[in-house]
Amino acid sequence: MAFHYPNGRKFMPQPAKIKPSHSKEMSYSNRGKTLEDDLNETNQYYLTNGIAVIHKKPTPIQIVDVHYPKRSAAIIKEAYFKQASTTDYNGVYKGKYIDFEAKETKSTASFPLKNFHDHQIKHMQAVTAQGGIAFVIMRFSITDTIYLMPAKELFVYWERMHAGGRKSITIQEVETTSTKIPLGFQPRIDYIKVIDLLIKENF
Repeated sequence: MAFHYPNGRKFMPQPAKIKPSHSKEMSYSNRGKTLEDDLNETNQYYLTNGIAVIHKKPTPIQIVDVHYPKRSAAIIKEAYFKQASTTDYNGVYKGKYIDFEAKETKSTASFPLKNFHDHQIKHMQAVTAQGGIAFVIMRFSITDTIYLMPAKELFVYWERMHAGGRKSITIQEVETTSTKIPLGFQPRIDYIKVIDLLIKENF
């Protein structure tokens, strides 16, 4: 089955990485996992323990070619990833609507704003205008450090870029305007604790 991005480019799945069997595989940082993996595990922990209901939004797919070898079965031969219109995750916590984007970078000095899109910023602006809690979770993959930046802070850097300023957020700016989330075991990325602080400060 062939999948294509909105620009027509074919989606080429990456071969599975073989994890080393030495003791570092069980290290506390668990560097083999992506930010999405860790967030999905965290959200499942929240759901199982009745803490919050937050899910990853499915990526819209447009099916263009389907074969029916049997009446009771259909095989998708070709499909396209549609352009996502909002952010990665949303849900509810303590009666508050939660909406956020999750991004990673290999840079250690700054976080590139090219990781975001206009439609995502506009969506988060609309969420905050309605009293929802919008933010971005950033992971610096080389150092395996994770930060939660409130959307209102991201908007400042986004507007600065559009005014002709720098196209990234320096690590110093991230540290100043965000809250660092330490990695744990269960839950893996306990961002709810940061949301508690945001609710206390702003609501």
